[in-house]
Amino acid sequence: MGEFEEFAEALFGQLSVEINEEKEIIKLAGKAKEDLSGKVNFKKIEKVAYELLPEFRHKVEDLLGVKCADNIKFEFLELDALKKFKGSKVFAETDAKMFVEELFAAVGKEDLKKIAGLMRQDAGKYLVYSTYAIQYISKITTTYGDYLDGVIYLNKFILSRYPQIILQKQGEPYDLRFESVNSGYLGAIKMTIIEGLIHSVQENLQQINKRAATEVNRINEELANIILSLDIETVNKLSEYCQLQPVPDDLPFAKKANLFFFLNPDHFLIEQIGPDVMTFTHVKIDPKIDELIPQLSDIYKGWLAPIQLHHAAFTTMEGIAEFATENVLKGDDDFQNYLTTYMGTDFSSYQKRNSEGKDFTKAVFEKLGKGTFKKIMETPPNTRELKDPQSYINKLSR
Repeated sequence: MGEFEEFAEALFGQLSVEINEEKEIIKLAGKAKEDLSGKVNFKKIEKVAYELLPEFRHKVEDLLGVKCADNIKFEFLELDALKKFKGSKVFAETDAKMFVEELFAAVGKEDLKKIAGLMRQDAGKYLVYSTYAIQYISKITTTYGDYLDGVIYLNKFILSRYPQIILQKQGEPYDLRFESVNSGYLGAIKMTIIEGLIHSVQENLQQINKRAATEVNRINEELANIILSLDIETVNKLSEYCQLQPVPDDLPFAKKANLFFFLNPDHFLIEQIGPDVMTFTHVKIDPKIDELIPQLSDIYKGWLAPIQLHHAAFTTMEGIAEFATENVLKGDDDFQNYLTTYMGTDFSSYQKRNSEGKDFTKAVFEKLGKGTFKKIMETPPNTRELKDPQSYINKLSR
């Protein structure tokens, strides 16, 4: 087995827990379907989603004060399609898009040979985008939906199986336990639709996020290619200086990959400086590292502006969605049952979950009222204002 094949195998090693979980869900759902057959029946997710859409479109519009698009569509994705779709959520320049699509499709099919071939084709792109494949695909069993370009994507793989698995695990009599499990199933779909509708009206934020993330990925590709072009002596010096786990000399790609993952600004700067780097205008590089990779200083400097735009836009989008979903569903019995039956929690605990974006949205809403959401989406906060909502409120007042 060559080095690229070994590296591809290692990628699946990092996803082994999730892959095994997916197989277990399929197995449990098959058994549950047999046990529940002829006794109870959950309404198909497609029918539920389209029945709920008009009501929750109205509720979202009423809360946000912004009209949702008339042509919102749903797509209901099983596991392979879901993994392939996740590649569409990786924002990259045109020349990298096809690579990302092929990579995610290969990971979804567990095609080790294809992944090794993609490494040979463009090792720099592989280093950058394989991290997304691991990150996104590892969350599939805990993510019910997504939104992109006018379409709300629902995770049919999970949403159509969890209710059956949960009810079957609760045991007989199924007909008596069905009501609360089915109610939780409806609550999960309601939550997913609301989040999708909220993201659908955030077009300005979506575009800012997309452009910034694309630039971040371009810069990370540049860094990957710089590190891949280093001679092994320089790589060894840097690896030793940075106290990285030793990698044998007969695995040069793995050795350089190890260095890239360490020096990648998403890891290196945040690990060294912490999340406050999101408000910095410049960073200092260790003189020894700077001497061995003189381009690194400019890479990090160029990375700061787009990563801060990306962080601010994404955090704001998620914060609005969290705050609005909580407010739309606070009196909804199905959502309460979802939290209790599926998540093992309650609405009070759900409300107490804090995030920078949600806390920012709440603070601005308390001061500006119903017009808050439109103002935030039209004039997004920067990373400093996310941490200091009053400064953002003052800016709007000027």
